[in-house]
Amino acid sequence: MSPTDFIMPYFVLEGAKEPKEIASLEGVSQHSLSSLIKDVRECYESGIKAVIIFGIPANKDLMGSGAYARDGVVQTAAREIRDHFGDDIVVFADLCLDEYTDHGHCGLIDQSGRVDNDSTLELYQKIAISQAEAGVHFVAPSGMMDGQVKAIRSALDESGFDEVGVLAYAVKYASGLYGPFRDAVNVQIVGGGDRKGYQQDFRNSRESLREVRLDVSEGADMVMVKPAVTYLDVIAQVRELVEIPVCAYHVSGEYAMIKAASNLGWIDGDAVALEQMYAIKRAGADVIISYFAKEIVSSL
Repeated sequence: MSPTDFIMPYFVLEGAKEPKEIASLEGVSQHSLSSLIKDVRECYESGIKAVIIFGIPANKDLMGSGAYARDGVVQTAAREIRDHFGDDIVVFADLCLDEYTDHGHCGLIDQSGRVDNDSTLELYQKIAISQAEAGVHFVAPSGMMDGQVKAIRSALDESGFDEVGVLAYAVKYASGLYGPFRDAVNVQIVGGGDRKGYQQDFRNSRESLREVRLDVSEGADMVMVKPAVTYLDVIAQVRELVEIPVCAYHVSGEYAMIKAASNLGWIDGDAVALEQMYAIKRAGADVIISYFAKEIVSSL
């Protein structure tokens, strides 16, 4: 394992003057632009050469317009990182709508309150182009709409961004492990509900492998499995299935459980975190998104 095996995730809060720690993610903050650059520099100096940006907009609306605004929070953060680091840091951008919509779903909703897959794809294309214009190296569509990779790839190519890659959330389960992340991005589904209509059933690995094949055929440059430790078997199956890089997301709940148990003195948190990273790597992941990235790298 080496520092270049990791992608460091960052939350950027639009208009923030200083970082704000996230209560359920110890040691992780909603960043201002200045604190983001400071932290990214620390990552770079430690050997981590890739980051993924999640935006927290100041305002939300029905169409999630902040996601594709030229001066949106992710776009602004990406330009700032590129201005400071050029191509020395690989910038991935989360591509979704849930942080930006006032209803909290990952896509547009129709009159019945259901997510409208096809109209959502049109906005995903707009987001991808906007993020590419901001200088990101990879877009990372996380909304789990059918056909999202094909729609995004074609939009990027037609707009002259054929060198911008697509990290496909090919396997993203409707998991109970995302709670701290939703705290971090200030997202909840208005009126209750869930994302089981478009995220995957954790009991079904065959569906996941079918989605991986589809995403690869549609032009994905990398595929992701999320969560990671709970689905080591799926990571291994995906690694056997594809020749492109496999990414695994060690998610907020996996991180928070280690931190909580460590704080209570029940486990050696540093040792468990390192053990889990090696388990993910051993299962076949080429790269790992983890909030532990900086801590792990310091111990290698």
